[in-house]
Amino acid sequence: MRDNRYGALSSWVYNLDKPVGRSFGDLEYYRDRLAQCHGPILEPAVGNGRIFVPLLQDGFQIEGFDASEEMLNYCLDECRGRNLPLNLTRQTFENFSYDKRFAAIIIPAGSFQLITDEVAAAAVLKRFYDHLAPKGQLIIDLDPIGSILAPPGPNRSWTTEGGDVLTLTDNRVETNYLAQTTLSHNRYERWHNGSLIETELEFFKLRWWGIHEFRLALQAAGFVDVQMSGNYQHARIPQSEDEIITFEAQRMTA
Repeated sequence: MRDNRYGALSSWVYNLDKPVGRSFGDLEYYRDRLAQCHGPILEPAVGNGRIFVPLLQDGFQIEGFDASEEMLNYCLDECRGRNLPLNLTRQTFENFSYDKRFAAIIIPAGSFQLITDEVAAAAVLKRFYDHLAPKGQLIIDLDPIGSILAPPGPNRSWTTEGGDVLTLTDNRVETNYLAQTTLSHNRYERWHNGSLIETELEFFKLRWWGIHEFRLALQAAGFVDVQMSGNYQHARIPQSEDEIITFEAQRMTA
């Protein structure tokens, strides 16, 4: 049983479903928004490197970390296979530390919402602020409330190169409107020739944010020039049907 940790099976499924380079509009958006970035970039919760590896190939000076050893191993393998620098470490949102400041910090794909405690989330935003250089840019994607509260989809399956079948059953067990969180029991299974040979239960918890609430949280952490964009269309005001909302904010000059 794992709590937002991405174990062996869940990481395998993630890598099959969202391989390196697959874009939902975010890869192009981040390339564009970082084009004028001069200095090192940090991607927390780097995962399997879906965004990280293409940016590294494009010549961006980017580093990353993740709490999941399994996910990091996928990212490391992708970097080794392309002879790219292995600028990756195993760290957490709450405790990451570097002896330098970054020109930008990016958190694509709603990964920030894995921090489900409001106080902890505020502390992480302050940690981001402290790790940015003056005028450094923070870019964070958030899933809108409607996406998180939507009913779970149907059971899904993937076939591995070796012919095994991986399945995912998503069972929503709690929606806490006061804490603004949902909790799902995600059951991953691996089948070989019709026999179940491996299973993994993940307690998957997410927190949703109101857009004005998150703006205030960024400002409370010290950020200025907060801007919101809907569906990876820069500076377009978010709309109710948007599938993603991107926040950009700057550290002050001093």
